[in-house]
Amino acid sequence: MGGCWQIAVMAEWPRFVEPTSKGPIMTRLGLISVLSGLAAAPVSKALAQWTVINLHPAGATASAVNGVGAGTQTGFANIGGVRHASLWNGTAASWVDLNPAGAALSEGLGASDTHQAGYARIGSDDHASLWTGTSGSYIDLHPAVALASYAYGVSGSQQAGVASIGGGSARASLWTGSAASWINLHPTGATWSEARGVGDGQQVGHATVSGSDHAGLWSGSAASWVDLHPAGASSSKAMGVGGGQQVGWAIVGGQRHAALWAGSAASFVDLNPSGSTFSSALGVGGGTQVGYARFGGTDRAGLWTGSAASWIDLHAQLPIGYSSSIAWCIRRTGSTMYIGGQGHNTLTGRDEAVLWIHPIATTCYPNCDSSTGSPLLTANDFQCFLNKYASNDTYANCDGSTGSPTLTANDFQCFLNKFASGCP
Repeated sequence: MGGCWQIAVMAEWPRFVEPTSKGPIMTRLGLISVLSGLAAAPVSKALAQWTVINLHPAGATASAVNGVGAGTQTGFANIGGVRHASLWNGTAASWVDLNPAGAALSEGLGASDTHQAGYARIGSDDHASLWTGTSGSYIDLHPAVALASYAYGVSGSQQAGVASIGGGSARASLWTGSAASWINLHPTGATWSEARGVGDGQQVGHATVSGSDHAGLWSGSAASWVDLHPAGASSSKAMGVGGGQQVGWAIVGGQRHAALWAGSAASFVDLNPSGSTFSSALGVGGGTQVGYARFGGTDRAGLWTGSAASWIDLHAQLPIGYSSSIAWCIRRTGSTMYIGGQGHNTLTGRDEAVLWIHPIATTCYPNCDSSTGSPLLTANDFQCFLNKYASNDTYANCDGSTGSPTLTANDFQCFLNKFASGCP
């Protein structure tokens, strides 16, 4: 991957190719048997009270959830052999086709509470795209200088992704709602770069430096680039960001290991679960990381809370018949955690969009960063709240108001009061 990719395969950039580097998930997952998954099932922690919803729309041949907002999910559904950007509101029947008029195909790759980001193929080129819930709301983010572009994530007013500007190379990119707002995030000295996630005013992805992919972090400009590449790793990429954490993967000892950072290369935490031969962390929110790990050749969706030992097997929550699964994204809002992804259903022979839902214990609201140390409440919680307020996160609606605007100075006072009161 990285700098060796050519323009001819730019259509392969979107998120659905990640598990195998090239080629959609169906190509590989369809070859994995139920028996191999059961034989190599990992030992992991489990959580009660999970709800799993199959979002696969009627008539589709494949689907996936790539992004989650507060009560909404975005991704794709294959309709008549064509990939269509999709939106759901928690049920298969709620499916909305976001494919813009005139587009040959499209896909939603990321979501906020109000927007969906992705790409649409206009003519022969893929264009970074933005929606607000309908196909008619489509906004073309494609920079005038680009040959192809993709928006992988959206948070608040920002969209992050990648654009090719010719010569067979890619540039990490940032937008604020229009093609004209495009910002080139490409770091000095890199030959290739991509932004794969955005949150709390930060962007993550990777840049190819001296022939090696290095996970990295930006704060809105090329000059803000921070190299997250862990010491001893041969390659690394960051895929998601939020709450002061970054997630992705690093090649350690020749194996891909799910990775967690907190703003620096030295903060690297290896999340690879015991017994796994391959893992990736793809999304992060509220101190929880999601992705997948491979056991005995089978990919299993899972989540972490900051360490390899914290791995929880989400695949075990799926009905009988699912041979493999991946968790792409997470959204924690109020008292609920939403995790979006896909699983291969051997009973239908399809990759199907899946939504995992779990209640969150809300015993300590002011512990915004979900820390577990002592003291539990620190200045980091204030910064966490400010970040969520700035990104219009529903968590910041501390006073529960329903007016317009929803977030006001009252929410700051509410948070201060709750912080002063401590945890129950």
